[in-house]
Amino acid sequence: MLLLASLAFAAFILILFAGIYLTLFDLLGTVIIFIDVFLYALFTGFDRVSGKIILFLLLISIIVEAIDFFLVMTGALQPMATKKVFWTAAISAIAGAFILTPFFWGPGAWAGFFLGGFAGIITLEVARQTKLKSLYRASKLAIIAMAGRKIVKGFVALFMVALSLSNIYS
Repeated sequence: MLLLASLAFAAFILILFAGIYLTLFDLLGTVIIFIDVFLYALFTGFDRVSGKIILFLLLISIIVEAIDFFLVMTGALQPMATKKVFWTAAISAIAGAFILTPFFWGPGAWAGFFLGGFAGIITLEVARQTKLKSLYRASKLAIIAMAGRKIVKGFVALFMVALSLSNIYS
């Protein structure tokens, strides 16, 4: 039974990382984080994570995804989603986690994972934009807006993870 519980908790943590990673690509990462925490709370009988926390995470997730959807529908710049971008972001995210973990321990792993992936995506997008003819390039303001949107969504995802884990470990 202990092995099964350990494997389930490891899967829970990996899904939290996946949720943060998905926010980098304008996918429903906060929803994945919410569902993961909800299932954890359901399987543990809401012992560590209360219903109030679940409702709060649901509200945050709905608000963030609705705002992100609205911004994308109004023409916000989105980076190209290619295999190269996915792999670069994954490698950068893992590198970022390894770099920040010795300095900030657990929070450094989570923040480093997000910031590393973010740096990889932004670097590739800026490099791609410089290869385009000036007529087809996005403006600097559009790139800054895209970066700001990703940072806000990513930090909200990090907040959701921190809130969930602080309730689980307290």
